Amino acid sequence: MKNFRMIDEEFKCLNCGYEVSKLNYTARDHCPRCLYSLHVDKMPGDRLNTCMGMMRPIGIEKFKNTYKIIYKCLKCGQIHKNIMAEDDDYDLIVKLSVNNN
Repeated sequence: MKNFRMIDEEFKCLNCGYEVSKLNYTARDHCPRCLYSLHVDKMPGDRLNTCMGMMRPIGIEKFKNTYKIIYKCLKCGQIHKNIMAEDDDYDLIVKLSVNNN
């Protein structure tokens, strides 16, 4: 993605309160414990979206040799996808994949 801005920062998850650390290999964009994200970007890493709604994980899709988490914004309803991180709760990934079918 040519418009991707690499922002890998620590944050406190607004959904579960988990203190999320940096990924150190790509940009962190969701909580590895509950998989929730925040609707902050128009283009990856730009932090220009004014919605700021919570992004609830609603499903999983296969992507190359990994998976993408499918999100729905609880504020504006937009659907968005993010690649799962190495430290994501795999049990939640499996649950989402089962609910997806």
